[in-house]
Amino acid sequence: MRLLWVLLGSVSLLGACASVGDGKIMPSFSEVPASQIPELTPKNWSAEYKADAAMRHLSWVASFGDQKLEDLVTEALANNYNLEASSARLQQSLALAKISNSARLPSLSLGASGTGTAIPNAPNTESYSGNLTASWELDLWGRVRDRAKASANDAAAAQADFEALQLSVAGQTASAWIALISASQQAALAADDVTTRERSMGIVERRYNSGLSTSLDIRLARSALAGSRATVAFQKQQHANATRRLEILLGRYPAHEIKAIAVLPIISTLGPIASPEDVLIRRPDIRSAEQRLEASGLRVAEARKALLPSLILRGSASTNGGQVADIFDLNRVISSLVGSVTQPLFAGGSIKAGISRSEAAQREQLARYAQTVLIAWREVEDALSGEKYLLQREAALLISVAEAKEAERLAEREYVRGVGTIFELLDAQRRRISAEGQLITAASARASNRIALFLALGGSNEIIADNTAKTR
Repeated sequence: MRLLWVLLGSVSLLGACASVGDGKIMPSFSEVPASQIPELTPKNWSAEYKADAAMRHLSWVASFGDQKLEDLVTEALANNYNLEASSARLQQSLALAKISNSARLPSLSLGASGTGTAIPNAPNTESYSGNLTASWELDLWGRVRDRAKASANDAAAAQADFEALQLSVAGQTASAWIALISASQQAALAADDVTTRERSMGIVERRYNSGLSTSLDIRLARSALAGSRATVAFQKQQHANATRRLEILLGRYPAHEIKAIAVLPIISTLGPIASPEDVLIRRPDIRSAEQRLEASGLRVAEARKALLPSLILRGSASTNGGQVADIFDLNRVISSLVGSVTQPLFAGGSIKAGISRSEAAQREQLARYAQTVLIAWREVEDALSGEKYLLQREAALLISVAEAKEAERLAEREYVRGVGTIFELLDAQRRRISAEGQLITAASARASNRIALFLALGGSNEIIADNTAKTR
C-alpha cells in the first residue's frame, strides 16, 4: 500500500509540473510560438463564425433581390453537415501543424518508481528513484523547420478548402432554390395543360354529339388529355425531389416542406468583371493548390537535408534511495549531458528514394496547380459566354411563346368553326406548352449560369450589376 501511494503521488506530481509554465518548478515547452502557425479559422465552427461566413457570401446572393434565397443560404452555411465535417478536418490539420512545430523545441519528461521485496523471515526492503530527462535536436540545417512549415502550409490549404466548401454550399443552395422554382413552374404549366386539354375535350365532345366530328377526334383528344395528366404526375415528382435536395443542403430532414416562390429571381445586367489575375487571388481552391505546392517544395528540401548530419543533445538527472524523501535529496542527484552527432552512411537507398518521392510529389502538385488555374479560367469564360447566349435564347423563346399562344387561339377558333382539324388544334396546343416549358428551362439556366459565374470568380461581388437595367 505504501508503494501504491508513492506511485499515485508521483502521477499527481507529474500532472502538477506539466501545468506550471512560469518556470518556478520546470519550464514548459508545450506552447507553440504563434508566429509558426498561420492565422486560421477559430477553434470551432462557432455561431459567430457561421454568421461571418454568411455575410461574406450574401454580398453576391443579394444581387438576385430574393430575400428567401438569402435566408436559405444563411441557413445552409449554419447547418450543412459537410461544412461541419470540413471544420473537423481543418482542426485536424491545425493540430498536425502544431505537432510538427513542436519538434523544434526541447522535450522534457519526469518519472518516478518504487520497488519492494518481501522474503519470509527477513526484513522488507524498499527502494525509490526519480529521473528527469531532456532531449533537443539542434536544427542546424533547417530540416525540422522545413517540416513544420510544410505542415503549416497544409493547414493553410485546409483553411482554403474549408472556404471553398462554404462557397460551394452557398452556390449549391442557390442553384437548388432556382431548380425548385423551375420545378414549381413546370408543375404549374403541366396543370394548366390539363385544364386546356379538358376544355378542348369538351369542345370535341360537343361537336361529336352534334355530328360535326368523328370518333377519331374523340380518341385523339382523350389521348392528349391522358398524356397531360401523366406529365402532371411526373412534374410533381420532380418538384418533390427538388425540394428534398434543397432540404438536405440545409441540414433538414427531407420532408418536402419548403414552398417555392412563383417567379425566378431577377437577373441584373453585368457590371465590371475581374481580371484573370484577380481570379487567382480570389478563388479558395487556387489558394489551396498554392499552399500545397509550397508545402511540397519544403518537403523536397527536408528530404535532401536528411543526408546531412544531425546533432542531438540529451540530458538526464536521477536520484534513488531507500526512502521516499531520498527522491528529493539534491545531494543524491546524478546528472549527465550528452551530445551526439549522427551522419547517415548507408540506409539501403531509402533516403535517396525519399528524395525522389518528394520531388515527384512536387511535380504532381505543380501539375495540379496548373490544371486548377486552367479550369478556373475556363469556368469564368464558360459562364461569361453563357450570359450572352442564354440571354439570346431566352429572348427568342419569349417570341416563340407569344406566337405559339396566338396560334393556339386561332387553331381553337377555326376548329370550333369547322374549318380546322383536330390535328391542327392538338399540334398548336403541344407547341405552346413546349415553348413555355423551354422558356422556363432557359430562364432557370440563365439564373444558374449567373450563380456559376459568381462561383467561378471566387464569390466576388464586383460583378453585381447595374440595378437600373434588370431582366427576368
